Amino acid sequence: MESKDWTVQIHITEEGDETKADAILTTQDTSRLAGRGMARRNPIDRTVPEIGDELAASRALEDLAIRLHDVASDDIVELAGPADSSRK
Repeated sequence: MESKDWTVQIHITEEGDETKADAILTTQDTSRLAGRGMARRNPIDRTVPEIGDELAASRALEDLAIRLHDVASDDIVELAGPADSSRK
């Protein structure tokens, strides 16, 4: 059985009421792919500062997942070769 380890690092920055997150995927062959997310603090959320971190990080991971799916889809299309319009 083959085992692979991919690493996702999440970097969170806060500036004023904005929280931004970058989710960076690094694979064994050192390929890198990044997703981004952002959250704005609602004035009533000041008592739970983690909410902005959680929202921004989840949005960055969602963006990363979409980008990774796009890469896989592009690879599948490339491997499939040109469409044969004569077959129906």
